[in-house]
Amino acid sequence: MSLEPAEDGGLHLLRELAPRVLGALLRRCGDFTAAEDASQEALLAAVEQWPREGLPANPGGWLFQVGCRRLADRLRAEHSRRRREALALEPRTPAELPAAECEPETDRDDTLSLLFTCCHPALSPPSAIALTLRAVGGLTTAEIASAFLVPEATMAQRISRAKQSIQASGVPLAQPGPREQAQRHAAVLHVLYLTFNEGYASSAGPRLLRVELAHEAIRLARAVHRLAPEDCETAGLLALMLLTEARSRARTGPQGELIPLDAQDRSLWDQDKLAEGTALITATLAQGAVGPYQVQAAIAALHGEAKRAADTDWPQIQALYTLLLRMSDNPMVALNHAVATAMVQGPRAGLALLEQLETDERLAGHHRLAAVRAHLLEFAGDRSGAVASFLVAAGRTTSLPERNYLLTKAAGLQTG
Repeated sequence: MSLEPAEDGGLHLLRELAPRVLGALLRRCGDFTAAEDASQEALLAAVEQWPREGLPANPGGWLFQVGCRRLADRLRAEHSRRRREALALEPRTPAELPAAECEPETDRDDTLSLLFTCCHPALSPPSAIALTLRAVGGLTTAEIASAFLVPEATMAQRISRAKQSIQASGVPLAQPGPREQAQRHAAVLHVLYLTFNEGYASSAGPRLLRVELAHEAIRLARAVHRLAPEDCETAGLLALMLLTEARSRARTGPQGELIPLDAQDRSLWDQDKLAEGTALITATLAQGAVGPYQVQAAIAALHGEAKRAADTDWPQIQALYTLLLRMSDNPMVALNHAVATAMVQGPRAGLALLEQLETDERLAGHHRLAAVRAHLLEFAGDRSGAVASFLVAAGRTTSLPERNYLLTKAAGLQTG
């Protein structure tokens, strides 16, 4: 179901509340599929009833109580269908709980627990991350597939198998202890990174920004940083989010249109977030070992320091992307490296690097490859080639603001 923000009936709360309700239900029953189904039914009930009846005094408690009743209904149905069998019940299922224990714990936020819980030891890191993006980030299968650069059908199968693997493992879905948290830490950071990226640059739909998603990722990153303040990559990720989010007000125009980095009004950048992020990454880099999130945060800090686009320290950014390429086999990093190389050595050098990415199956048909090529061709003075690539990129993207921007760029080159 879609949980887009809406002003009517408080539906804008649903995305924020959904993972908290799922986490609370999962803590009650220990069955991911059952908890997810009950949570979705509660959200659907809210979509139907809140606009008509008004926002309840305690929206999270309302959702939890409805979900708890759905779990109890499911269990009673199981009893009815299998009354002649001895059904082995997990302890403390909703049907066994006294009514008082289905009362919501209004001061408890289960989202962080859910984040660590979904990064289950029975799953490979990619599967755990995909499942957690669904449960915690509220991303659709298509959005998760886009983040992983795989087809939607492939991602749907991966998520389905992840749930089956958890059930078959016999390892309970529960809040892990400190040692287990440490083992799952890298997957948790990756989930937060991808969730923030989807909030900062939505892969599909009419909006470029999904502010509530980006803010939730930052909130959870702060919480994880409090759990592991000594972990440099956690600090690096939080710094990266803050430094990137600082530019969000300047990224769109009055009609929600995309404004690229070099054309942004930098007076709109959030100086408090820039200062916090810069201080955090500066202190972290001084501690020694450097990881990918720290390098990306350092790049974001360099962009943040430039008062004008012309002041950007592209040679240092290129060097950092070169370092990042050695750490991570990520085609999006390679694309950004090509841009930085073009800014330092000229567009032809960047285009030569793009040619090496043409055979990367992860980028086959991806709009960003065509978009970067278009920009570099424009930079090189090849207007017709740039127009063709802008049109190809526009035809591939599922983000309406990106499509409009790319079409506008093509039209401007044709008529200019």
